Order: sequence, then C-alpha cells, then structure tokens
Amino acid sequence: MTQTAQHRPTSVQDLKDLVGVELGPTQWHVVDQAAIDGFADITGDHQWIHVDPAKAADSPFGSTIAHGLYSLSRTPAFFEELMAFDGFTHSLNYGYDRIRFIHPLPVDSRIRMRAEVTQVEETSPGQVNVVTKLTVEADGIDKPIVVANSIGRFSV
Repeated sequence: MTQTAQHRPTSVQDLKDLVGVELGPTQWHVVDQAAIDGFADITGDHQWIHVDPAKAADSPFGSTIAHGLYSLSRTPAFFEELMAFDGFTHSLNYGYDRIRFIHPLPVDSRIRMRAEVTQVEETSPGQVNVVTKLTVEADGIDKPIVVANSIGRFSV
C-alpha cells in the first residue's frame, strides 16, 4: 500500500525550497528470505551469503544478508512515499553518485529511508537536476545500510 507523498513540488522554486530539508522516514519494509531469494533470481546473484541459510549461519554474519543492491533498489519505491513529482511534465531517474554499502543487512530486518534534497540545478530552460541524499536504515542497527546520492532530472 502506497502512502500519500508528503511533498508535492510543482515548480523549480518548490524544489529549491526543499534543499536541506529532511524527508521521512518512510514506512518500514521487511526484508525476508523470500525477498532476498527473489532478488537473487532476478539478478542472477546467488552467492551463498545471500541464499544459503545453513551455510550463512556459520558465517561471521550468523545468517544470510540481503544484497547491497537490494537495499538500493528499494529507494525509488521509498522515495515515492516521501515526494511526488506529478506536477512536472517529465521526470527521470538520471543515476546515482557516491553509493556506499555501509552495513550488511541481515535477513528478516526492517528497513526504511530518509532523504535530503542537497542540490537543485537548472540545466536548461524548463529542465532541472535534483540531487537527493538517500539513507537506508535498519531497525536496531546504528549505522546506515546504504547511503547514496540520487540524481533526478525533471522538466517543468
């Protein structure tokens, strides 16, 4: 179930007004073994630390862990909980910078995301790039799981 976005910018100025504002956190999302296995199937990454609970139990982590890219791949859905861009004629995920997988994510963890708009740059008339720092955190883990800068490109 998607929650209504908290912020609905409709202009470049609305985006600029969000620079430095913390958005979130989102709702919690449970990362169970079925989700990890499904991600392994989609990506073809079946490394045992992700998909073999018996072998992973004897690892330093004590259980399977989610792929770092799993947590990153959840960020667009999380971001939709925080902000809607339906006031723009076009929006595009332009990429990511400075992706860091800071802490492993054990199976059956709950994750959520916080975001902060850090830069809004008009690249041409009617077009703007927005850089947002995304922080994925897990319940009961002091360090972030993933920190990344997302770059969105929007047309007004």
